[in-house]
Amino acid sequence: MEEEVSKREFPADEVRIFSGSSNKPLAESIALELGVPLDETHIKRFSNDNMYIQLGASVRNRRVYIVQSLTPPVNDNLMELLMMLDIARDAAASEIHAVIPYYSFGRSDKKDAPRISITARLVADLLKTAGATHVMSMMFHSPQVHGFFHVPTDPLSSRPVFGQHLENRDMSGMIIVSPDMGQAKSAARFAKSLSLPVAAGNKERVSDTEVRISGLVGNQVRGHKRALIYDDEIATGGSIAELTRLLVEEGVEEIMVMCTHGVFTRGGLEKLAAIPQIQEIVTTDTVNIPLDKRHSKLKVLSVASIFADSIRHNFNRESIGDLFVFGE
Repeated sequence: MEEEVSKREFPADEVRIFSGSSNKPLAESIALELGVPLDETHIKRFSNDNMYIQLGASVRNRRVYIVQSLTPPVNDNLMELLMMLDIARDAAASEIHAVIPYYSFGRSDKKDAPRISITARLVADLLKTAGATHVMSMMFHSPQVHGFFHVPTDPLSSRPVFGQHLENRDMSGMIIVSPDMGQAKSAARFAKSLSLPVAAGNKERVSDTEVRISGLVGNQVRGHKRALIYDDEIATGGSIAELTRLLVEEGVEEIMVMCTHGVFTRGGLEKLAAIPQIQEIVTTDTVNIPLDKRHSKLKVLSVASIFADSIRHNFNRESIGDLFVFGE
C-alpha cells in the first residue's frame, strides 16, 4: 500500500530523478523509497578531457532532482553537478532541486587567513547561477553555511538514523563527546535525545592532517567507561585518534565513533579501526564507500529515507522543519 501511495504522489510524467557519478547507490535508494525510476545520465569525456553529459529523459515542465555528493574527485563531481543543473534549466524544467548529500566545500566557511576564498559561499553562488532553484543537503560543517545560499536550502539531519541504530543498545555508563567546540551544540542535541551527558574537546588545528586536543570541556569524562565520539565528518581520522588517546587516558575502555560523512581519506578508516578501544565506527551513505573498502568495524546506515521524506514533503508543499539539522 505504501508503494502505491508513493507512486501516486510521484507520477513518472511529473518527476525526474538523475544521479551524477559520485553516489549512484544512494540515488537509487532514494528513487526506490519514492517509488519512481532513476533516469539515466550519460557521462563521457572528449579527447581534450572536457566532460560530455546528457540527461537520458525529457525534463520539460517537470520537477527535476539531481543527486550528487561532492566527494573525491571533488572538482570533477562539482562540474558534473553544475552541468546537469544547466542542462535541466535549458531544457525547461519547472523546478531544479540539487540534492547534495555531502557538501564538502562547507569546511571553507570563513576567512581565517589573508587572501583566501570562502569557497562554501562561492560554490553556493555557482549552484544558483547554473540553475538550481532549491538545494537539499545533510549536516553542513557549520550553521553559517546555510546562509551562503540564495535559493531555498534544506539542511537535513542524520540524527534519526543514528537514533534508530542505538534504540535497542545498552547506553549505560556512556558519555557523548564532540572532538571540538564547533560541533558541541550538535553533539549536545544528540546527547539530549539519548538522555546522556556530553563533553567536547578543546581542539586546535595545526594543518589539514594534524590537530592538537589540549583537554576536554564540559561534563567530567573520568568515571565513564564508555564513550560515543560524535562528529559531522571524518577524513584522515586525526582528530578522532587524538581524542581517543585523551579518553583512554581518562579511563574510557570502550568507544563508538559516529559521523554523518565518512570520507576516510589517507587511510583514515584503517587508522581508527586499528585502535583497540574503538569497537564500532558508524557512518551514513552520504559518501559512497564500496563494499570492498569497508572494514569489519564499519557500519554504514542509509539516509535515503530522510532525503525521500524531504522530497515528498517538498513535492506536496508541506513543511519539513522536523527534518532540519538545527531542530530540537
